[in-house]
Amino acid sequence: MSTSDDVTSPAIVELIDVEKVYRSGELEVAALRGVSLRVDENEYLAIVGPSGSGKSTLMHILGCLDVPTSGIFRIIGHDAQSLDEDVLARIRNAFIGFVFQQFNLLAHLTALQNVALPLVYAGVDPDERRARAIAALDKVTLADRAEHRPGELSGGQQQRVAVARALISEPAMILADEPTGNLDSAAAADVLELLEQLNADGRTLVVITHERDVAARAKRTIEIRDGRVWDPEDHDVGALDTGALR
Repeated sequence: MSTSDDVTSPAIVELIDVEKVYRSGELEVAALRGVSLRVDENEYLAIVGPSGSGKSTLMHILGCLDVPTSGIFRIIGHDAQSLDEDVLARIRNAFIGFVFQQFNLLAHLTALQNVALPLVYAGVDPDERRARAIAALDKVTLADRAEHRPGELSGGQQQRVAVARALISEPAMILADEPTGNLDSAAAADVLELLEQLNADGRTLVVITHERDVAARAKRTIEIRDGRVWDPEDHDVGALDTGALR
């Protein structure tokens, strides 16, 4: 007789033998080569690799910003290749929060307005937008900087505003691409602690990085090189040495 322990919960995202080939005329570049990867609910996963390894392409696929050339990509149980761009955009906007190295804040908007921007696109009422943006800023301890513009904030504060913006739609998964790349060590530690707390609160967290210290804080780490992924938990490749990734 089967028990509940025999049942595997659905993956948040799942890739099976995914390949991504970019074509320009007769030139073909294989960015991903047969990648298989599963990310479960409430995981904290770090994807590490040097420049040109394919990790950015992998992030774009995980974030529904791109689709594979071949293979299977499922997100919350849906076959992404069978969905049109409008459906993918709705899934992306409702399900995934993005945090980027460059912050991507609009300089002429206040922190509050930057955080509320995804809700503007979603057509949410202005009063609700403001209330939810303030609540998101409060989660990153920046409610007192709501009316400050990016130029009036430190790098660490700008990244926390970016995290608040990622949280505004209450996403199940956060994708963070080199989230500490533009920060000093103290600000980087603050942002990583914030991301860890979000994971502890129940959000799935995927961090793309080349930094050893950042990757070491994740619960699981995979390495990508030459468009291929190896998982140290599943393959006999030895301990991951990210020291060479700097």
